[in-house]
Amino acid sequence: MHAFDVLGDPVRRRILELLATGEQTSGAVTEVIRAEFQISQPAVSQHLKVLRDNGFATVRPQGTRRLYAVDDTALREADAWLARFRHFWAPHLAAMATEVARGKRQRRLADEGDTDV
Repeated sequence: MHAFDVLGDPVRRRILELLATGEQTSGAVTEVIRAEFQISQPAVSQHLKVLRDNGFATVRPQGTRRLYAVDDTALREADAWLARFRHFWAPHLAAMATEVARGKRQRRLADEGDTDV
């Protein structure tokens, strides 16, 4: 399965977001996903399996629990693929950062001018 096919599913993207905050038990992941997406525990397990099988997540046993974490292997591959397209948006993001900084500076100068009154 291609990385973007895996990431195309909102449930799997949400699971990765949860795992990005740190290692999680399968139970903790299942609890959040079931509440947010109203899907069964076996369905959550299947999504975790897809993430594992495609290099997005790792799992390790700890007693009776299974702990999941982000595996950056597939993410690095997706990032490498996206690299050839970055030139389309990088200048726009840099220009936006410049405008945000300019706006902050103007507000700061305006606020400093107000305190002199």
